[in-house]
Amino acid sequence: MPSDRKAIDAAHDVNAFLTQVAATPRVGPPGSGGRLIFAMDATASREPTWDQAARIQSAMFADTRALGGLAVQLCFYRGFQEFEASDWIADSPTLLKRMNRVFCAAGLTQIARVLEHASAVAGQGRIDALVFVGDCMEEDRERLADLAGRLGLLHLPAFVFQEGRDPTAERSFREIARLSGGAWCPFDAHSPDLLRDLLAAVAVYAAGGHAALTRYGQARGGAVLQLTHQMTRQGRKG
Repeated sequence: MPSDRKAIDAAHDVNAFLTQVAATPRVGPPGSGGRLIFAMDATASREPTWDQAARIQSAMFADTRALGGLAVQLCFYRGFQEFEASDWIADSPTLLKRMNRVFCAAGLTQIARVLEHASAVAGQGRIDALVFVGDCMEEDRERLADLAGRLGLLHLPAFVFQEGRDPTAERSFREIARLSGGAWCPFDAHSPDLLRDLLAAVAVYAAGGHAALTRYGQARGGAVLQLTHQMTRQGRKG
């Protein structure tokens, strides 16, 4: 059945993503809290799911409080060469308020600017992860690959969440994740709970490393529990 095949493919994508998170080394010491850049495509095609993303982000803070907390820098691009990066935000209400002030506007993607910005910030101090949420790619693929490789040299993994399955975007997004040492995973508007759990897993990893991720999986169950099992089988420690 086509629906069964789709479900199997989705499960495989999630498993692959979680396995890569488990294999990613964290730079900061345990208990030091996490620093995460949360970058989003705010062009017109993403308007239907922007509010959903704003609600989901609260999970990143709720699940990291006991680990020393999480500081997030919100970045987005839209319109004609418009790119913004916020100050570091350490609580969900402030980030939600900031996201609610953003509206989507037609324009081309600016993923290179996201990667360049992340590289510049990482050059100034420790960043545990870059999360990017987008649905398309309209830039030079080789340039994005080069920038992703620079993130890899800086030990800054990019965790790329792709809305939909545009094939051009998928090829580039997979490459960005691989070259930076991060992971790629698709999602759609009908899987907000899955996206929430996967974003929270990355946040917990950023804040507390592999050991915290193991405990979180045991408490959460579902997709994140799969990560715990994979880590156990592979003998990984945080």
